[in-house]
Amino acid sequence: MRLDPHLLNAIRFLTVLPVPASADATQPDWLARAMKYFPVVGAGIGAASAIVFLVAGEFWSPLIAALLAITTSIALTSALHEDGLADTADSFGGGWTIEKRLAIMKDSRIGTYGALALGLGTALRIAALATLPVWAGAAALLAVHAAARAMPAFVMNRLPYSGDTNTMKVSYADAPVRPDELIFALIVVALASIPLALVSVASLVAGLLLGAALAALLTLWSRRLVGGYTGDVLGAVEQLFEIGFLLGVSALIK
Repeated sequence: MRLDPHLLNAIRFLTVLPVPASADATQPDWLARAMKYFPVVGAGIGAASAIVFLVAGEFWSPLIAALLAITTSIALTSALHEDGLADTADSFGGGWTIEKRLAIMKDSRIGTYGALALGLGTALRIAALATLPVWAGAAALLAVHAAARAMPAFVMNRLPYSGDTNTMKVSYADAPVRPDELIFALIVVALASIPLALVSVASLVAGLLLGAALAALLTLWSRRLVGGYTGDVLGAVEQLFEIGFLLGVSALIK
């Protein structure tokens, strides 16, 4: 069976997993077309993290199990989203003009704001996950990784791209994600959320609301400070949704 090239592009972009080459990866709108599958890939990452969380919980404390689960997701994605969060924090915290902020965002070095955002964000996810019962935590991991990776598509449809496309390493066009693609992504998120809903519907709703609120605040902030979004901002949006979601779930499940 031949996999959809857009799915292969999503796997290639979001993870370190080896996948066959895809000719569609050279098309300018490849990212927008692949985004419908981001929650699918996210669900796979969440499932792997959930398995680690369940197995580790049999041998170690909840804190160690949570640490290993979060480490698994970071390893599978090569810290793609964490890198975006750090770069965005450095940019928004250290730049005084749009041009300066974009320049800082492209700098590979990490500064004080980035280090703090990275450390606090990772610590909050681990701490929130560690408070959950083992099966609730596993369900939360599956849901959050799928839902968080649907967020960038909505940001792309709301904001213009504010970076320099001429300096990008891959082909890119500021193309919207189509309504049918968004619907597909939301269906995947809904399916990935069923296990958590079976544990607690209220916690799922709280997680979605708090995660979406943090993602929306960063989106508004990005529009004000750099006039749109960049790849790093999309990574930061994903991270803030993860943080908010896990905090919301842990607030209602003890």
